[in-house]
Amino acid sequence: MSSNYYAIVMAGGVGSRFWPVSTPEFPKQFHDMLGSGYTLIQKTFNRLALLIPKENILILTNESYKDIVKEQLPFVSSENIILEPAMRNTAPCILYAAMKIKKMNPEAVMVVAPSDHWIEDELQFVSNLQRTFDICERDRVLMTLGILPTFPNTGYGYIEFNKLDSRPIKKVVQFREKPDYVTARKFIQSRHFLWNSGIFVWSVQSILEAFQHFQLEMYDLFLAGENLYNTSQEKEFIDLNYSKASNISIDYAIMEKANNVYVLPATFDWNDLGTWGSLHDKLPKDESDNAIVNAQAFCENSTNNIIRTDKSKIVVIDGLNDYIIVDRQDVLLIYPKKKEQEIKNISQAIEAKLQNDEL
Repeated sequence: MSSNYYAIVMAGGVGSRFWPVSTPEFPKQFHDMLGSGYTLIQKTFNRLALLIPKENILILTNESYKDIVKEQLPFVSSENIILEPAMRNTAPCILYAAMKIKKMNPEAVMVVAPSDHWIEDELQFVSNLQRTFDICERDRVLMTLGILPTFPNTGYGYIEFNKLDSRPIKKVVQFREKPDYVTARKFIQSRHFLWNSGIFVWSVQSILEAFQHFQLEMYDLFLAGENLYNTSQEKEFIDLNYSKASNISIDYAIMEKANNVYVLPATFDWNDLGTWGSLHDKLPKDESDNAIVNAQAFCENSTNNIIRTDKSKIVVIDGLNDYIIVDRQDVLLIYPKKKEQEIKNISQAIEAKLQNDEL
């Protein structure tokens, strides 16, 4: 465990596809989605702490989630909770955090990890992460962990690598957007594509050089506050300037432009837990392939459903197949799993209607 190792835990998303459990006020990373006794952000922190000193793990989240983070991770100092005053996607917040880390330790190597993913075999995860850290300490490269695809998933981005490259670490040819099913199947068959995990590793020097080269305007915006970072004047500067940054992801801003990007095919099982269906895949199931969380469920002629309620509620279903059934407080969702990508739009429409009714 090196003092040069740092982590940024990305915890600002709203997880709208997990509505009604995940809401803008209390999103999925702060829920125990797997019924493990730990919330997703707690599991992420504990996993990273196997390799990275706890005092070097920074939580990057929206200002509105500050109290939730402090409640769920009470041992994390306030200085290690980086608050975004505005929603600006992943590139600005990573740049902001990297500049703070550089002031703490110019020799730092850092991992950027989402707070809401499921990872099996944490020892393999640590082994993979150590390997990428070793490379990034030695070379000026930008690294990511790619996931060996198991089926033509249309909900993930893909990483194309050089199929003639026999080395364990692959040179990235390009990042590919979420494909349609036919394209995803071609990716799988070609055997030189990986799922994009959204886990990135680099030295603080390498990523700042990349921002300076590819996103100079954003780099200069944050560089203006260099002398204020990690001081009492930092917040005022960020409150005034953060919203001026482009609303752009790290993939678009840096990874798709740089020519020193490499990927390590991961050896651990991974799921981004982006939808109810992906959660169903990772939960224990009954003999009819129903995944049940909290509820006392009685299922007749019903298969492949996910059922989640508040603690110990009795649920009786008959004749439902491939459905999402979620009961939370004053919302009941009964929705076909094949249309789960539409839940985000439905939750937004309901929220807008409720606000209009209140007006």
